[in-house]
Amino acid sequence: MATRTWTPPAPYDMGRTLGVLARGPGDPAYRVDPDGSVWRASRTPQGPGTLHLTSERGRVHAEAWGPGAEWLLETLPALLGAADDPDAFTPRHRLVHEAHRRHQGLRLTRTGLVLESLIPSVLEQKVTADEAYRAWRLLLHQHGEPAPGPAPRMRVMPSAQAWAMIPSWDWHKAGVDGKRAATIVRAARAAARLEEAAAMDDARASRRLQAVPGIGPWTAAETLQRSNGSPDAVTVGDLHLPKVIGYALTGAGGTDDEAMLELLTPYEGQRHRACRLILLTSVRPPRRAPRFAVNDMRAL
Repeated sequence: MATRTWTPPAPYDMGRTLGVLARGPGDPAYRVDPDGSVWRASRTPQGPGTLHLTSERGRVHAEAWGPGAEWLLETLPALLGAADDPDAFTPRHRLVHEAHRRHQGLRLTRTGLVLESLIPSVLEQKVTADEAYRAWRLLLHQHGEPAPGPAPRMRVMPSAQAWAMIPSWDWHKAGVDGKRAATIVRAARAAARLEEAAAMDDARASRRLQAVPGIGPWTAAETLQRSNGSPDAVTVGDLHLPKVIGYALTGAGGTDDEAMLELLTPYEGQRHRACRLILLTSVRPPRRAPRFAVNDMRAL
């Protein structure tokens, strides 16, 4: 086990900062203990690693295990949001100002790991969150490997080669259709090139990701928000986000992507942060339709 301690320079909320890395309840690669400490299993450039983080008296203490332990501790400040600049954000709406005031400890995480954020984002394409989270759990349990260290029942996601070798029947059992499975396989085969996007600016990184067929603006933004800590990678093509943003900022429903981007114009360069803050409020448009039913591909 190796250790490191990081002291945030300002009020800090570890749970809010890292929570976007969890892929639903029961994520085999991310766990929060009752005391608020966080366990995270990752496949780093140096191999599998497990990170345990506790926040106490204004400091974050990290313990790491496995071949990737050194890499996880070296990149710890970026993961915790040290490279983020929340002072660059200026609220332009009363609701956003209040959310910003209430969540001063929020930072944008930067994992530096593209495939780790890309693959679950592909799984979330055009399906319910529950379907995507279930697929992620099943695939990690079947094709991942046990996380190093004392974290019980946690799994490290498969290597790029292992993702590319998953047989069609295992994708089917996990409820993943052929289009999403093929996109993940193509991404896995181009993993080395895609990982380079972690060091690029948003525009270049997005183009690099979208060069893979099946990866569009939605998936690219969802990935870069986590891998690169992008404050401006706003998610377009989402079913719900435009409606939430539109209702929160104007009180009106029926907002589409174009209208959402226009509303977010005052936050150019910080649009993702603005969306994060809005989503942390309880303001939501009234529900006018039942939730989408979960499609079970295994029955097909």
